[in-house]
Formats: sequence, C-alpha cells, structure tokens
Amino acid sequence: MSKGRLLTIAIVVIVGVTVVSIRPFSQGASVLPPIRSGSVSVLTKSTVLYFDIGASVSVGVQPTPRDPRGQPTNRGYSNRLVTLDAVKGVTLKLTELGCPGESIATMLHGPDPCYVTPDTQLSDAVALLHAHHGAVTLVTVDLGFNTLDVCLRGIDIDLTCITAQLSLLRQQLGQVMRALTKAAGPNVVFIGLGHYNPYLTKATKEGAAEVFAGNSLVALQRMNQSLSQVYSSFNVRMADISRAFHEQDTKVVRNIKKEITTANVLYECKFTWMCAPKPFGPNIHPTDAGYLAIAQAIEAVLPARL
Repeated sequence: MSKGRLLTIAIVVIVGVTVVSIRPFSQGASVLPPIRSGSVSVLTKSTVLYFDIGASVSVGVQPTPRDPRGQPTNRGYSNRLVTLDAVKGVTLKLTELGCPGESIATMLHGPDPCYVTPDTQLSDAVALLHAHHGAVTLVTVDLGFNTLDVCLRGIDIDLTCITAQLSLLRQQLGQVMRALTKAAGPNVVFIGLGHYNPYLTKATKEGAAEVFAGNSLVALQRMNQSLSQVYSSFNVRMADISRAFHEQDTKVVRNIKKEITTANVLYECKFTWMCAPKPFGPNIHPTDAGYLAIAQAIEAVLPARL
C-alpha cells in the first residue's frame, strides 16, 4: 500500500465517522406453532422467541468445502446469539427467516429467492408476529447491503447510483419496518443491524483497487447513516457492526507479509473471507470470528429485560 493512499483512507474513516414458509435449508431453526390468545404462560420468563430477518449474512452463509461460493450454516450470528444468551439463562427460540440474495425490494414486491409466491419473507414475518402476538419476542432486521451493492461492482463506485439507492433504501426499509411494527405485539423488541465493509480489504493492493477501498468507506458509512435514520424513526436500536469490526481503527501496522497496512484492514481479513485463498476467498461473508463479533454487537444493544 502506498503511504499517501494509506493516509487518505485513514482520514476518510475519521471524518465519515404462519403460516410459516421457512426456507428448506434453514439449519438450526425452529418453526414455532401459533400461540393462542392469552396463552403467554406457554413461555417461561427466561424464554424469548427470536425471529431473524435478512439476507445471506442473517443465515450464516460462509464458503464451505461443499460449496466454496458459500452456503447457509448454523454458525451465523443468530446461532451465536442463542449461545450468548444461554449463558445469561435466557433461552432464545430461533426461527431463521432470512434468505440469501434477498433485497428490501424483493421482500416487498418479489420475486423472493426463497419463498413461493404469494409468500415472501416479509409476509411470513408478519404472520409470525400476529400468531405470537403476546409473546416476548426479539426480532433482528439485517437489510440494506444488497440494495447498495449494485453500485459497487468490480473496482468502480457509481456515486450517482449510491445517492439514488440510499434514497430507495430509506423508503423501502421504512415500508418494511412499518409492516413489522404494526404486526408486533407489546412485548416485541426490534434490533436493526448496520453493516461492515468487506471492500476495505482491497486497500492491500495499490492503484484502482486501493482507491476503490477508500471510496467504499464513504459509501458504506452513508448506508449505515441511512439505516440508522430509518431505525431511529421507529425507535429501534441499531447494532454498530462497523464498530464491532474495528473499522475506525486506522493505526499503521504490518500484515503477515510484513507489508504496511492499517489495523482495520487486518480486522476485515480476520472477520471476513475476503483475504482467504481460493477457492474460499475472496468472499464478502463473515468468518466464525466475524459472526461472533456481530452477535456481540447485537448483545450490546439488547435491553435489560431480554
């Protein structure tokens, strides 16, 4: 990495500062029977329903020997969150609704990659919330990256596209959250998720890829700001995944090849498959360590009653 570009990236970081039709590949997920009205006692005080909504990251997609391009696993952040809460004496009954390749648009209008029309991930989530209206429930919402990612292809960033897509993101995510919160009972807690920046790892190369990495910081920061705006408008807390991935840590370090880089780039290499050798990398999805970091970020913003 050139010294001049290294300084540029560091500055950017500082400034930018049921009917239930569950996916057939749902691993570790449980389909819950409807709870009859007034039957909240079916659940103990230490049992919480957990509905996990989102795209590929929400279902723990990672490259595997079976599919080096990536497939859902039972090592995602929702599974890690179940383990973390078990230590606290809380049982999370997990239902994974997420769908690889899902965008906010497909949730709203289809065609949904994992659901058969007229079902969508959103319609099933709403149905679950209605069916368990009185239950203590946690809902994580992990959306937005696939809306913006169309503007970040190859090593080029279309700034006009980013502005348009972020406007669309705010509008569409608002529709999703309106439908979810309207269906939710009095004991539902929503947590929105921000997103990490997998393209930061391109800063390990000079030239156009390095410039792309610096520009991607601005794009992902703007996306996280847009996500925060929407979630805040519904009084929903947002887990800061960018902070969990140490993306603001710009101190100069050396990688295993003794090359000069920044700490945040090394964290992205540790928490994603972007720096892994073929056939598993580069892949934007988190590693086991990355999914644990996401789970810990969610845990950090959970209210005390959960």
